[in-house]
Amino acid sequence: MASTTSSIEVIDLGLISYPDALQLQYKRRDERLAGLAPNTLFLLEHPPTVTVARASSFDGAPFTEDELKTKGLSVYKTERGGMTTYHGPGQIVGYVILDISQMAMKVHELMRRLEQTVIDTLRPLNINAGRLDAYPGVWVDGERKIAAVGVHLRRWVTIHGFALNVSPDMSHFEAIVPCGITDKGVTSIQKELGKAPGIGEMKILLAENFSKNFQR
Repeated sequence: MASTTSSIEVIDLGLISYPDALQLQYKRRDERLAGLAPNTLFLLEHPPTVTVARASSFDGAPFTEDELKTKGLSVYKTERGGMTTYHGPGQIVGYVILDISQMAMKVHELMRRLEQTVIDTLRPLNINAGRLDAYPGVWVDGERKIAAVGVHLRRWVTIHGFALNVSPDMSHFEAIVPCGITDKGVTSIQKELGKAPGIGEMKILLAENFSKNFQR
């Protein structure tokens, strides 16, 4: 096995349900805490799914939880930060299992590096992506969110991570209030450019930029 401190293992999980991916995160986190596994980046897609963070609810949302389920969207509670968000095919989710204490990293820096990974990935596509001081995630022209970011830590080991909209069904975002933000929009690479690279190509770019930003 590669060193548990100097490397990051990248694992492509393909299309996987949210509960199954969550259990894999828990398992790898326990292994990381025990020093039995390296820092890890899971790259994947979910079936149409809404996740509701610990601090959020469906108050003010266009649809109730039951109505979302009748529309074919699975709904799950999650312990990550942030608020309600959508996952689905065409969106690359990156779940990170990192021991940030061994990396001498604060939570704020972790979030910035996750955001920078996405920003660096979008730069060759000529998408003007960056940060907003008031909101986490990655934004296009300061108005349209193209990637969400949120993590949870246990003894300084993370789970959850980021979600980059490559070419998802954008109509599904209309079923929720994405991240609780009502005065800004949501976008994707497909929406910005009229076309999008393949999911496999984007996963490779994300893995390369993740390695660079986390210096592993």
